[in-house]
Formats: sequence, structure tokens, C-alpha cells
Amino acid sequence: MEATINSFFKPGIKVKKTGSYLEFEIENPTKAIDANAYYFGNFEWAEEYLIYCHRNDAFKTRWSAALGDWTDKVIVDIGCGPGNIFATLKGKPKMLIGIDVAPQSLEIAAELGYTTVLADATHLPFISGFADVVTLNAALHHCEDMDAVLKEAARLVKPGGLIVTDHDPQLSAWDYKGIAKLLWNFRLFYYKIIGHGFHKTNNQQLWGLACEIHHKPGHGVTKDMFKKLLEPMGFKVNVFPHNHELGAEVLQGNKGKASFKYRLGNLLSGRNPDADTSALSLMCVAKKDLMVA
Repeated sequence: MEATINSFFKPGIKVKKTGSYLEFEIENPTKAIDANAYYFGNFEWAEEYLIYCHRNDAFKTRWSAALGDWTDKVIVDIGCGPGNIFATLKGKPKMLIGIDVAPQSLEIAAELGYTTVLADATHLPFISGFADVVTLNAALHHCEDMDAVLKEAARLVKPGGLIVTDHDPQLSAWDYKGIAKLLWNFRLFYYKIIGHGFHKTNNQQLWGLACEIHHKPGHGVTKDMFKKLLEPMGFKVNVFPHNHELGAEVLQGNKGKASFKYRLGNLLSGRNPDADTSALSLMCVAKKDLMVA
């Protein structure tokens, strides 16, 4: 596989083989990169993420509907982690390139069939316009500069190709105000008391929160962000708000219903919990025009 992937690298790029992945030097590691490398570089935490996160039937049918058949296509999965997308969707792409900053996650993804690459998502070592599909699942909000990562991802897409992102928090739904914000800040203390939550230890929770740079009140993605960045690059952009529990119906405009705590957060913030802008996540499906070089 390495001989094939080499044809997609920029001329003069320096690469070294480390374990089962190809490594490119990250010249200016940020706090976000360091946090993600640490959290997803922990084998136990990465394995738990692979097993429990983004693996349900709703995720599978939603992504399958967005991507279509990826048989014999070149796929680039940015922020691949331990390989959730391919582990869930399966299939027979021509090449499946997984990019991340966490060595242990890349080792796990390689075992699933990814050709794995350690690189900075804001400065990828690839030529432009070679990928049939570029995916970013729950990835943008882990990056300090979401705009830069999205533009770099879009650069890789060939004419007629797709870029698909999902499971990034919608800013307008997470911008809690007043009492809602106080309750949000109190939740970690409450979870610690009752022993509830995905993270098993305080240290795991600490690093889990540290790597989710834009998953907090006042942060997140917007419909305008996707359109502003991708349309000038020749993409037809569709953005679908949703509340995680629906599959292909999301692409038909059905967003589902958030759980009580999120509905309450929006109500206390003075917003209609049933509005599109109160949906927890945005899925972006953007197709590049065939005439764009």
C-alpha cells in the first residue's frame, strides 16, 4: 500500500515509517494536537472510543446514505482515531487513508485496514484533488483552527468528489446562557459524585475535555461556516441539523429530538428546543463541481 500512497504525496515531502504508520513531522504542535495525541494515544482510552462511540445503527445508516457506495474509491479519513468510520461501515474502498496525531490510535486503525498517516491536519502532506471522498467525523471540534482544517480537507477532494463531516456541536445549540450555563459548568462535579459518565477516571475526563477544544458553550460549527468556506472552493453544500439518534432520515430533513437535559438547556437559554438551530450536531455533505480544477 505504501507504494501507492506515495503517488499522493507532495514532491520533496520527508516521511519516515514508524510502526504501522507513516509519520510526517509536526513542526508547530499546538495544545490541541498535544491533548489529542495524549488522549487517543492511550491504548485503553482509544479502544473504549472505538467500541462505544459512533458505532450504532443510526450512525451507520446516516453515513452510508451520505457517502453512497465507496467501493474502489480513494478515501481520506481525517481525525480517523482508532478507525470508527470503517469499523462501522465496512466496504471495499480502493485505498483508505487514515490521518491522526495519536500513534496508538493509528496502530489500531491500521489493523482494521487503514493506510495510516501521522500528520497535522492543517498542513497535510498530500497533493490537491486526488481523493474521491474526504471524511471528518467528530474531528473539527478537536482542532483549534476549524476553518483551516476544513479548507485543507476540501483541497484534497477531486472534481465530483465528496467531503462529509458530522458530529461536531452546533454553536447555536450549545451557546448556553444564564442558569443553563451554570448547570453546564456544574455537570462535571455532579458526574463525579454519582460516578456517571463515559470517562472512568478523573485523569481520563481531564484529557478528554482538553482535546475537545470547541465542544463548550459559545463554541461549535455553523451552517454559514460550511457554506462560506466550501462554496468558494466549488462545492455544493448541504447541511443537516440532527440530534444523533436518527439515521438516513437526517438527510431528508428530519432532525429528531434531543434528550431532556439538552432541551432544558435551550429552554433556559431562551431558545426553542425544536428549532433547527437547537439541534446538537450538523452533518455537512458537500460535493465538488466536476468543472472545478
